[in-house]
Amino acid sequence: MKRLSLVIISVISGILVSVFLLMQLFGSAGNSKETEIFIIPQDKENYNIVQTLKDQAFIKNIKAFQFLLNTFAKGKKIKSGGYKLSQSMNSWQVLKKITGKEDLAWVTISFCPRKEQVGEKLASALGWSQEELEKWNTVYTNTKPEYFEGVYYPDTYLLPVDETGAQIAERLISHFNEKFAPLADEFTAKNIKWTTGLKIASLIAREAGGVEDMKLISGIIWNRLDEDMALQIDATMQYTLGKSENGSWWGTISLDEKQSDSPYNSYLNKGLPPTPICSPNIDAIEAALNPEETDCLFYLHDSDKQIHCAKTYKEHKANIEKYLRS
Repeated sequence: MKRLSLVIISVISGILVSVFLLMQLFGSAGNSKETEIFIIPQDKENYNIVQTLKDQAFIKNIKAFQFLLNTFAKGKKIKSGGYKLSQSMNSWQVLKKITGKEDLAWVTISFCPRKEQVGEKLASALGWSQEELEKWNTVYTNTKPEYFEGVYYPDTYLLPVDETGAQIAERLISHFNEKFAPLADEFTAKNIKWTTGLKIASLIAREAGGVEDMKLISGIIWNRLDEDMALQIDATMQYTLGKSENGSWWGTISLDEKQSDSPYNSYLNKGLPPTPICSPNIDAIEAALNPEETDCLFYLHDSDKQIHCAKTYKEHKANIEKYLRS
């Protein structure tokens, strides 16, 4: 009986020791239940997830967690993004979290997109339904006339996947406001409405071959407006055309389309379009505010994207022959 008791005590002791060791290896790293965002960058090259989890006190033991990762998460992809973790979570819970669906997703909105393009990016990254995407295009981006287009700033965002399209729209508009704020006083000082500046910036962004010719194009657009000339910018017609059959939002414009009665037709209608045609970045906005002084009224880009401007239509036709038809 005494021997049996010793065996039982020995087994219990062994179990307790094992539990203690397991807790030391796989238990929670702390007691705090406060949720924090653990961020895995888009570029994971040279990024050590396990070491970072240890550095941020989400796991207790690097080798133990690596064992779990190699054994129980083999073949599972850990996505870049944000994950809601707390120090009170054990290693198993942390593993399950980072190998599951991310709580925040990376979304990169590039160049000068129209709002439908932004919506497509968001829908893909955040798992929106077609109905939610339609609401983005028709409801969430149409709360105010000035927010219809142009304020969905091209940048890289880390966005909560559980937020509505309306909340995401507010986030992007707030980011635009932050970017625009340093220039607001300058627009006021030059008596330029911010909505006017944004329209011009959107045209510049779609027409420029690069940052280096933005201010020249800005100067030409302002000159045309001052001369009460039609802007004759193809990008406004591309905006009217919408999405082409090949999936492009900025397709080739035919001569027939230049006769359309759209308010965005800058061949038939003088002045600026009713809204911006895309969401420009700060370079284009600054160019709209600070145009280059020039006598030119026309411009074109050659096959190397080099810009050539002309003061008269005759000079412009000569440039066409020299740089586009030769």
